[in-house]
Amino acid sequence: MTLFIDPLAKLLGKWAENLTVWSILLRIILTIVLSFVIGYERSRKRHSAGLRTFILISLTACITMILDIYLIEKYTLAIALLSAATIIGTAMLSGNSILFSSKKQIKGLTTSAGLWFSAAIGFTTGAGLYLITLILFVALLLILAILPNIEVFLKNHSNHFEIHLELKNRSDLQNFTATIRKLQLQIDDIELNPAYIGTGLSVYTIAISILNKEQMKKYKNAQEIIAALSSLDYVAYIEELH
Repeated sequence: MTLFIDPLAKLLGKWAENLTVWSILLRIILTIVLSFVIGYERSRKRHSAGLRTFILISLTACITMILDIYLIEKYTLAIALLSAATIIGTAMLSGNSILFSSKKQIKGLTTSAGLWFSAAIGFTTGAGLYLITLILFVALLLILAILPNIEVFLKNHSNHFEIHLELKNRSDLQNFTATIRKLQLQIDDIELNPAYIGTGLSVYTIAISILNKEQMKKYKNAQEIIAALSSLDYVAYIEELH
């Protein structure tokens, strides 16, 4: 079995391929720079895990990989124990970044996955796989920068959407469902939100489908339908769930 030699490491020379003081320094600096960029992107959008978290996760993965390589070479260990422990720690930390809001929305999934990806970048950098590290880094930036716009486009052209609905009285739900039918929309599911019990509001999570093609032409997206529904007297508040 031929050991993979990273093209960039080969270009830099033997010192970059093997564990040397300068190669370790290069890997640590590269990890900090790349995770800084990723953390900056997340922090700029006010996500739960920010700049320091991404740098620390990625740097920890890088250092543990370097230590594992050193221990394997010196003591001929068969298992990368420190890297395995880092993976478990990252899983626990990324799991804690996933939150459930009172509107029954799951938040932090992208940030959680980003932490995992950031750890993977730390591992590849620590292993001296510079080209793979840069490919992963560019791929992650493209995912974070481009895919949100594609997701918005797909949602705007979808005939299914969910809303968070606050009614002034519980009895108004019948009027709301009647209005939905008049608009030739279909209610797929209605769920009472228990987080608002005792507040005086009747709050629901409702899944709606647009079945009529004419309605799709009349309303360009779900936001226009929601804007029309918000004008109803008995609706205290309404918004689309993302």
